[in-house]
Amino acid sequence: MTQLLLSIHILAGTVALFCSALSVLSEKGKQLHVFSGRAYFWCMAIIFLTAMPMSVIKNNLFLFLIAIFSFYLAFAGMRFARNRKGVATTFDWIAVALMILSGLGMWILAAIYFSSNNSQYIVLVVFGFLAMALGYIDLRSYRDETATGKERISRHLTNMLGGTIAVVTAVLVVNPPFEPEWVWWVLPTAAITPVIFWWNKKVLNS
Repeated sequence: MTQLLLSIHILAGTVALFCSALSVLSEKGKQLHVFSGRAYFWCMAIIFLTAMPMSVIKNNLFLFLIAIFSFYLAFAGMRFARNRKGVATTFDWIAVALMILSGLGMWILAAIYFSSNNSQYIVLVVFGFLAMALGYIDLRSYRDETATGKERISRHLTNMLGGTIAVVTAVLVVNPPFEPEWVWWVLPTAAITPVIFWWNKKVLNS
């Protein structure tokens, strides 16, 4: 059962990476961009739905929290793309609450890892901060109903590319070329986050 879930998980991750690249490179708003973006979202959903039972079977809280974090980014990215009025639904509120709680969970687990000399606590500190920060920004936009126009596009861009970082990270950490492993967990975030900031600035100032 676990092997089947893992195979589906890997296949969905591969397709998600391809669809994400296609969406980024295609003209925004056109049919190819929309189609590849939707395909990317559904691949991320499959990744989430396979990761959750695997995390339970393996008793892996780390994977459980990362799965919530990764899928939220794709979910929120898709919601900002489709929700032009900026009014949050019940599902949006539940999702953003889970994102923030996953960040808190990561910090608690990081403390446990730190006390047991597990260097992966660094990953949990970084991702926990991102989960709470991104969740809070989305929460604020839902509360104030400001996610319209350029800000809506900015939130869509940030979350979708954040999800892409998660997929790239998953590929790199399968067989890390050298130790420590935590470097490969945070490297994609360090490399791609400046691009997200630059692109957001370009969108908001256009």
